[in-house]
Amino acid sequence: MKVRRYLPLSGVSIPHLILISSLIFSSIPGSLSSKAITLRSIQIYNTHEFLGPHPTIYFYCKGENKTILPDVKEKHFSYIFYGEESWQPLTELPGKKCKRCGLYEFDTIKSDDVFDEWDLCLDDFINGISIHYKAKQFNATLLCEDCQVATDSAQTSTSSDGSANKKIDLILVVVISVLVSIMATIVTVGAYKYWQKRKREKDQAHFLKLFEEGDDIEDELGLSM
Repeated sequence: MKVRRYLPLSGVSIPHLILISSLIFSSIPGSLSSKAITLRSIQIYNTHEFLGPHPTIYFYCKGENKTILPDVKEKHFSYIFYGEESWQPLTELPGKKCKRCGLYEFDTIKSDDVFDEWDLCLDDFINGISIHYKAKQFNATLLCEDCQVATDSAQTSTSSDGSANKKIDLILVVVISVLVSIMATIVTVGAYKYWQKRKREKDQAHFLKLFEEGDDIEDELGLSM
């Protein structure tokens, strides 16, 4: 009677499996990485609340908490931030997934007023900077320091890919030129040989014709004699 043998699993615990899984996923680029988005500067051109002395402006992404901007109170004033404020960062973007975000103002009577809503994506950041402007509402500059590194690496890979593509194109041009030259040489040699063959055939036919005409003349002379 055969006895089945099973591998002992007591040495591999669930916490170990979780740790191994997290290490595997973290090793995949962009799998668990999130990019912190901070506010670099903002200037509002309009306010909507008329009851209070100062408006309460906040940034909000769908499904997250509201981030109040306590210093932003006056219109047409440029506020500069350094990313070290207690309410920073505004949000985080996981991988290449976008978020629906916006700038709002608290309203004591009706629903909060909307300056603007937009899809915030990593592709919006050029060299780590994204400028969002809404006519007659506000102008904000968002900063993503991690995006700048990703953009630089992407540009480097793009430039290297472009150089590789140029080299491949040059090699293809050279190979095609060589093949065209070889084909042209083969066609020229073939045409020349064909012309020589046709010339030999014509010469032979002309010689045979002259030979036959000479025999006919000799026969006629023999008969006449």
